[in-house]
Amino acid sequence: MQELIVVTGASTGMGAATARELAGRGFHVLAGVRKDKDADAIRADGIEPVILDITDPDQIAALAARVEGDPRAVRAVVNNAGIAVNAPVESLSMHDWRWQFEVNLFGHIAVTQALLPALLRSKGRVVNISSVGGKIAMATYGAYAGTKFALEAVSDALRRELAPLGVQVVVIEPGGVQTEMAGRGIATANRLVTGMTREQHERYGDLVQAITAQATAFTKAGLPAGDAAKVIAKAVTVRNPRTRYTIGRDAAVLSRLPRILPDRVLDRILAANLRPHYPAKR
Repeated sequence: MQELIVVTGASTGMGAATARELAGRGFHVLAGVRKDKDADAIRADGIEPVILDITDPDQIAALAARVEGDPRAVRAVVNNAGIAVNAPVESLSMHDWRWQFEVNLFGHIAVTQALLPALLRSKGRVVNISSVGGKIAMATYGAYAGTKFALEAVSDALRRELAPLGVQVVVIEPGGVQTEMAGRGIATANRLVTGMTREQHERYGDLVQAITAQATAFTKAGLPAGDAAKVIAKAVTVRNPRTRYTIGRDAAVLSRLPRILPDRVLDRILAANLRPHYPAKR
C-alpha cells in the first residue's frame, strides 16, 4: 500500500520541495502548513495539506488522529519547520529566546512524541532537519545554533532509544540553501537591530550588518531547495541511512572544522571570513 510521510513546515522552501519530491516518488505526503492559502498552494496529487502549527497542541493532536485513522503505514516524519532569530546574546529578549526554542526544538519533540506510536508500528523513520549551525555557532547565532545543537543531541538520544525497536533516526545538516526562511531570518535580524539600546548598537551594530551581508551572500550562493529535497528524500527512502547527511559542500566543510581545529583558530578563521562584509568606515 502507498505509505504516508509527514513533512512539517511545508509551506515554502525545503519543506515544500521535499513534499513534492516525495509525492513524486509515490508516497502520500501530509504536508504541514500554517495558513489556508499555503494549503491551496501545496495541494497536489500525493500531497494532502494539513493545518499544523507545531507549537499548537490541538493541531498536533489533530495530525496524530489523522494518522491513526489511516490504514496506511507511516514511512517517516520529517521535522522541518523552523525559524531563524539572529541577534547578539545580550540584546535578544528572553521572549525571542524562548520562542526560538519553542519552534525549533520543543515543537519537533511534540510532533515526534505524538507520531511515535504509528512509527513504532510501521518501523518508520524520524528525519530531523538540523543545520550546519548545529555544529558551529557564529556570532549572533547563539539562539538559532543553540536550538540546532540541542536538536542534534535529542536526535542522538532518540536514535539510541529507538534503534532496538526498529525505528531509525536521521539528522540532516543543510548549509546555504535558497529558501524563504533565510530571507525572513535576515529581515528579523534587521528588525531586532532597531530594538537595541544605543550602547548595544554601538557594540554590535557593525557586527549585525556584517553578519546580515554575509548571510545574504551565503544564501544567494546556496543550493536550490529542490536539490536539498533530494538529499532529504534519500534519507527517508534509502534502506540503510547514515545517521547524518550534510547538504552542500559548505556544510560538509564547516561541520568538520570544530572537530579538527582548536577553538581559537576557528575563531580567527570565522572572523577573517566575516571581515570583508563589515560596512566601510567613513
